[in-house]
Parts: sequence; C-alpha cells; structure tokens
Amino acid sequence: MSSVAANRVAVLVNHLSASATHPAGLLAGQVAIITGAGQGIGGATALLFGKEGASVVVSDLDDVKGKAIAQQIIQAGGKAIAVSGDVTDLAFPDRLINETIKAFGKINIIVNNAGYTFDGMLHKTTDKQFQMMLEVHNLAPFRILRAASSHMRLKDNEPRSIVNISSTSGLHGNVGQTNYATAKAGVVGFTKTIAKEWGAFGVRCNTIAFGYVDTRLTRAKENGETMVVGGQKIALGIPMGTKAVPPPAVVFADTPLKRAGQVEEAAGSVLLLCSPFASYITGHTLEVTGGKGI
Repeated sequence: MSSVAANRVAVLVNHLSASATHPAGLLAGQVAIITGAGQGIGGATALLFGKEGASVVVSDLDDVKGKAIAQQIIQAGGKAIAVSGDVTDLAFPDRLINETIKAFGKINIIVNNAGYTFDGMLHKTTDKQFQMMLEVHNLAPFRILRAASSHMRLKDNEPRSIVNISSTSGLHGNVGQTNYATAKAGVVGFTKTIAKEWGAFGVRCNTIAFGYVDTRLTRAKENGETMVVGGQKIALGIPMGTKAVPPPAVVFADTPLKRAGQVEEAAGSVLLLCSPFASYITGHTLEVTGGKGI
C-alpha cells in the first residue's frame, strides 16, 4: 500500500473509531453541494446534511424554494448558502463551483439530484422531449463534475464523495419513459467510470436508484404540479385520468414493505453513501425501493 493510501485509510479508521457517536455529525467539517435541493428528496437531503454538520450549498431552479431550505439549515444552527439556477445552463456549473469555493473554500460532496420527468409513449415523444432528459440527467452532472474536478481530484486525505441519482426506470425501464429511462440508465455508466477515474484520488462515486418515493413526480398528474424549463411548462406526476386511485394494497402488492418511501428515508440513503461508514463503497448502484424487484 502506498504511503498516500495508507494515510487515507488511517484518517478513515480514526474517523470511525475515535468518535463512534459522531457528536458533531457524520459530515462535520465537510462541504456538500446538492442540486435540485429546493424540495422533495433534494430538500430533505440538504436539511439532513446540515443537521449532520455539513456546510450545504442548496442549488435549485426555484430561487425562493432554494433560499427557504438554506434558511432552515441556518436557523437550525447550520451553515448554508443558496446558489439558484438552471443546471442545464452552460454557465451554471462554473458559477456553482465558484460560489461554493468563495463561501466555504472546498468541496467534499456533490449530490447530482436535479431532474424531472417528461413522459410520453415512444411513438409520441419528440426529439426535444428526449433531449431534455439527457440534458438534465446526463450532461448537467457531467458539466458540474468537470467544473469541480480541480477541487475534487486532490490527494489531501479529505473525504470526498459523489452521489448521482438514478431510478429503477433506468435499471428496468418503464412504460411511457423511454427518454427518462435512457437518461437514468446512463447515470449508472457515468458513475462507474468516475469511480474508476477518480478513485486514485480517494473520491468515491455511487448511484442511488430510487423506486416509489412519495414526491410530486409520483403523485397523480391531475394534482396539477408543474415546472417551467426553458419557458416550457411541464406537467409532473402519473396520469390517472378518470380512474380511482388504487388502494395501497394494490399499488404496493409487489413491494415487501407495502408502502411508498418518504423523502426523509430517501435522504437517509444519500447520507449513508456519503458517510464514513461507506468509505470502501464506490461504483455501486444502491436500489432504494422498499424491496420491490428483489
């Protein structure tokens, strides 16, 4: 084992053994960027990371929601800033990284969570509809990590971790989601390659493939949840039409835990992969599904 690798292992072992209860938090002293952090899984992750001692950069398309999450972290005694903007904007990655460094001086964690669905059956899906999924789920994380590379690829014994959010749609496909499933499948290969390229610098990179987590993307489309991307309004959710919402016993018949996941539980899985307890896990895709698909 090289001296650099040995030093890194020693740091990790000390972190795990010297303060088993982690009174300052699992992520104490670390700086975390989380995209799509104004609500849902991203928002819950930002709040949890702040509670666990991280200085959090809350990034979201919605400036009001992003700033609200950052303020909640600060009011709870944590440190946070909001860097709002569209992750697909070519200028955004550099601004996100520069503002993070200006505020906190370093980067330890990046969670590429920003994304949405733009569903349609294959024969009705337009080129633009397909490309938008690739832009937000593949190109945006690529550009952000490329912009952050000089701050991540450092042999300084600091813990560094990346979590790219995928979906079970990317693992198994899903009716009406050729664009989304293709993009989310790409996240897995993207993650494995980063794990191999940046592993020598002690950077871990993992994927989480979420199943049915209760968010605006999985609730009834008829609820009217929308978002505006590039001036285009996109309806979110699963279309129910005139059908009655099936009871949980039907919806979760093939899910061992018999329920939807909550955003706080989803956030917990992100924390798990960024924590010192996952220090020898990289290139992995963690399925968080309540057991569906086993």
